[in-house]
Amino acid sequence: MVGVRQVLCLCIFIGFVCLFGGCRGDGSKKVTIATAANMRTAMQALVEAYEEKSGVACQVILGSSGKLTAQILEGAPFDVFVAANMSYPEEVYRSGKALGRPKEYAYGKLVLWTMEEQVPVSIGALSQDRVRHIAMANPKTAPYGVAAKEVLQHYGLYETLSNKLVYGESVAQTDQFITTRSAQIGFTALSSVFSGAMKDKGHWMTIDTTLYSNIGQGVVLVKHKEGSRSEAQDFYDFLFTFKAKQILKEFGYLINE
Repeated sequence: MVGVRQVLCLCIFIGFVCLFGGCRGDGSKKVTIATAANMRTAMQALVEAYEEKSGVACQVILGSSGKLTAQILEGAPFDVFVAANMSYPEEVYRSGKALGRPKEYAYGKLVLWTMEEQVPVSIGALSQDRVRHIAMANPKTAPYGVAAKEVLQHYGLYETLSNKLVYGESVAQTDQFITTRSAQIGFTALSSVFSGAMKDKGHWMTIDTTLYSNIGQGVVLVKHKEGSRSEAQDFYDFLFTFKAKQILKEFGYLINE
């Protein structure tokens, strides 16, 4: 008998589906990749490179790391989980839903970003009257939201500015708040300002990495009842190749050479 929780999980799962891959090859092979929202544009480039190399189609499921983790724990049929930090894939591993321990594939950086010409890009500007809304990802589900919260706490501003904060459920939604100017300024991933359509848009500054916890982003192979799939392992291995590392660097990620 299907419970309410399982039905809700399925609905959330369907809501977050985003297909970047096409039907390449003979269509009999496919890798389903659960991907943190901050990786959306970089993942599109990675998938294109992988599909060209392998002929294997990829289906990308986009969402916050926290929500994707919840879906995996409920049995969502993902093959690979590409998260925005290490804690969520570690949770998947501890729950017995992973084939092995997660591994760091990249390191993210936090930026402050605005589309408003009149708004200075600085921590000091956050307290100005002209800044009515400050966007950030939800710290409960998104690692970049945790980082933004830590920065504000460092400056003693998290409580002071609480009435201005607007939370996106993921980096993708946070970026939408910023780019549509629903928020005058916001914290997001460096990869966002390097993404195709947004490149060279607005003004941004990187945040001192000593002010927030390391955003070491992890990947893990998801365990299935029917066993592991070679295509999933192949994509996992591809993330650590020279080609993939070059793509990640182009989108603002730090990489261990």
